[in-house]
Amino acid sequence: MIRTATPADVPAIHAMIRELAEYERALESAKATEEQLRDALFGEHPAVFGLIAEESGTPVGFALWFRNFSTWTGTHGVYLEDLYVRPAHRGGGHGKSLLAALAQICVRRGYGRFEWSVLDWNEPSIGIYKSIGAQPMDEWTVFRLTGEALHELAATADANAA
Repeated sequence: MIRTATPADVPAIHAMIRELAEYERALESAKATEEQLRDALFGEHPAVFGLIAEESGTPVGFALWFRNFSTWTGTHGVYLEDLYVRPAHRGGGHGKSLLAALAQICVRRGYGRFEWSVLDWNEPSIGIYKSIGAQPMDEWTVFRLTGEALHELAATADANAA
């Protein structure tokens, strides 16, 4: 069963984020707290949205997403930040069901794109994504600015820009 996440799901989502970070060999980078997740998902102005895959009332997977925008199509889209299914529950269709639910959100809302990133070495996930018709964006490279470099660039901005 796939359903919309509720505030009661925050501890399970937080735990699964840490499991995902460990799987992706980056546990030390997973610093989000339950309070931050609760605020992002259920605060006054939610910036991220969640779906839960559950079995017998127990969360076994999740998807966190947010809206993006294409200037080329003039429409919003969905960016899937994280999708995770606990190892003991893999192979049961939960991941594809989460992806299908997100695709349905796109179609119902008139969104033109559904995008996400995957680590190059994550062959099991890449295989699933290709099996549903997703295409890798081989000509694109993801860039990220964080930490000191982010602060240094911000310091060069015109104070009136924001």
